[in-house]
Amino acid sequence: MNVVLVTNEKQKKDAYSVRLKVFVDEQQVPPEEEIDQYEELATHFVVYDGTTPIGAGRLRQLEDFGKVERICIDKGYRSKGIGKLLMNAVENEAKKRGMYSFKLNAQLQAVQFYSKLGYEVCSEEFLDAGIPHVTMKKLKNN
Repeated sequence: MNVVLVTNEKQKKDAYSVRLKVFVDEQQVPPEEEIDQYEELATHFVVYDGTTPIGAGRLRQLEDFGKVERICIDKGYRSKGIGKLLMNAVENEAKKRGMYSFKLNAQLQAVQFYSKLGYEVCSEEFLDAGIPHVTMKKLKNN
């Protein structure tokens, strides 16, 4: 598995293809909510198994935080450590850019995954695209 910092249109399309498969097809998120106004501002990542895109995510700077967004792994590749590999790549890139604390909105079913990576719940439950979420933070010292 290889996590790539997106630098060209093919890689970006590969990242979008995984996001659409996971969020739109699998989780029924409306496409207009999945691809949003922040795409051009964000730094994108794609995970490949050989040449097949199997994971994706993006990073934005939001106030003093690295905002981790759209983390997803193809259903057939989950529970194999790929999400952790992707998160490490995102956080490492953020640190290179001076972001040492992180924030994300986690689906409830993913809270345990992010907790193992040092994230802590810091909000009440809320709905995003009809899916229950909580906000989580990982501060500089975690």
